Amino acid sequence: MQLASQKARELLLGERGAQGHWEGQLSASALSTATAISALSFYRRSNTCETETAQNIDSQVDAGLTWLKSQQNDDGGWGDTGLNYSNISTSMLVVAALHASDRAVELKDSIERAESYISSEGGIDGLRRRYGKDKTFAVPILANCAMAGIVPWKEVATLPFFAACVPRRFYSLIQLPVVSYAVPALVAIGQAKFLLDPPRNPISRTVLKCFVKPSLKVLEKMLPASGGFLEAVPLTSFVSMALIKTDRASHPVVQKGIQFLLNSFRFEGESEGSWPIDTNLATWNTTLAINALASHPDSFANEYSANSQQWTTGINWVMSCQNQQTHPFTGAAPGGWGWTDLSGAVPDADDTPGALLALKRISQLSAPEGEQGRIPTSKIQQSAELGVDWLINLQNNDKGWPTFCRGWLKLPFDRSGTDLTAHVIRSFLAWRDEISDTKNRKTKVNRAIKTGFEYLRQHQEKDGSWLPLWFGNQDMPEDINPFYGTAKVLMAYRDANLFDTKEAQFGLRWLRENQNEDGGWGGGPSTNWQNPVLGESSVEETALCTEIMLDDPNPDSQNAAQNGILWLLEATELNLITESWPIGFYFAKLWYFEKLYPLIFATSTLNRALRLQEEHESSTT
Repeated sequence: MQLASQKARELLLGERGAQGHWEGQLSASALSTATAISALSFYRRSNTCETETAQNIDSQVDAGLTWLKSQQNDDGGWGDTGLNYSNISTSMLVVAALHASDRAVELKDSIERAESYISSEGGIDGLRRRYGKDKTFAVPILANCAMAGIVPWKEVATLPFFAACVPRRFYSLIQLPVVSYAVPALVAIGQAKFLLDPPRNPISRTVLKCFVKPSLKVLEKMLPASGGFLEAVPLTSFVSMALIKTDRASHPVVQKGIQFLLNSFRFEGESEGSWPIDTNLATWNTTLAINALASHPDSFANEYSANSQQWTTGINWVMSCQNQQTHPFTGAAPGGWGWTDLSGAVPDADDTPGALLALKRISQLSAPEGEQGRIPTSKIQQSAELGVDWLINLQNNDKGWPTFCRGWLKLPFDRSGTDLTAHVIRSFLAWRDEISDTKNRKTKVNRAIKTGFEYLRQHQEKDGSWLPLWFGNQDMPEDINPFYGTAKVLMAYRDANLFDTKEAQFGLRWLRENQNEDGGWGGGPSTNWQNPVLGESSVEETALCTEIMLDDPNPDSQNAAQNGILWLLEATELNLITESWPIGFYFAKLWYFEKLYPLIFATSTLNRALRLQEEHESSTT
């Protein structure tokens, strides 16, 4: 155990950058690559495109098309990543890109195979069924296809772009047909539909025309310095192409957006010729890594002391990522953290508790007077209290926590989530005894913890599991991931010493009953097909489920934990704890995998197992 834990820690520390934090690497995305190719191709043909930029675009589009062709699955479709099953959304966007790039004749065979797959999935009706009432992604996909000339504009639903002119505080009240983070697409795609397929009613045309410039100003105000909305290639591509196709290629949003896309292109490695779903998850990865390393306090303290300057730099970087002003994208108050330090990030209720837990770990190694190589506890506490206040104010009326904005309960990715709520509760439990009671903060925190657990009880599935919002499993019905969700929720019950409650025992039993024969958890047939050495389990899901089993004294849980540990030990010995699997959901159910997830989760579990083993040995001697 000690050797495996040490190996995992060393591998994880080896991934840390020179600036003291972990950047990681997101998987290449066929969907992102397709949307980028469409946007760049449309811009290439505009009068605004300069010669040097045109040459750069030609080079990237050519490489992108080559990469896409290599990623086409046997069924003719494309998955979001090279490890995913085909889906209709990505496949339609790739076909649109092949047409937008004027390569339809050259790539006729690929297009015909893709069209056959798309037809088998129900075509446009199949796309609409996939997203239901949520127009966040279905409308931009169809608009992209319409711009490429393969779908008539009549198939593209109208989006109320004028609603962006309403004060932000009323957004949740007017029930927009898109989620809170998709206002840029609402404006740009909505305007493209209006301008390229105007309504027949002359009064409607006249009235809506009055909102084109004002809503465009709202869009421009939301544009981050990087040019990438949410640092996301698909969203930035959709916005850019919509403005380009409506003769506004010279607009600052397009100019910065196109540069963002050019900067996001990958020039080397296995993903050469592709674009990722987002720039990076540096803040999220860093706080996850800190918390994983700190799950063995002694080794963490030793590592901190041996490299105190690097740790000081890293933690100061984490605190510098905290939002210090009203956010231009969501209007969020100061105090939260986003997933990256880059300008397109938005503070949310998963990254913020992750950062709070990491700061708590570091505060235990800091010093009141700020000794050399140590961060003053007062500085950490000030940052933590601001984060705690931000989370308190984000809680929904249903007592759960949403991702970005309070009150948006209509569409799936704006609703409260069990994994988010559990993460918030854990951060509150970590800090509630140390925060000051300014503005009655402690009472609010205790109330939030209590009501948060009420939300978790109410949203436990009938089989005992909990379903997360931002993670999935492609081999489960409806792409749900009860392994991730249940493990994450049970961590809150563990931290609150509530393992003896009825719902916690129910959840633990579900995990035990759904352990794979190989000793791991999660995964599925696609995991086995991709990496037969690991069986049907994934490193990420096995690590998370094993970790929570370790803390349950129930003999059945301990037995399950030991089987999970044996699986992880073998994976570590075979150097497979770095094998990523697509468990991540990005916006609108877009799959991704992250290079550091398996290593981080495995490190946390192996560290915790070693710590418990050492405590047991100490108590019996």
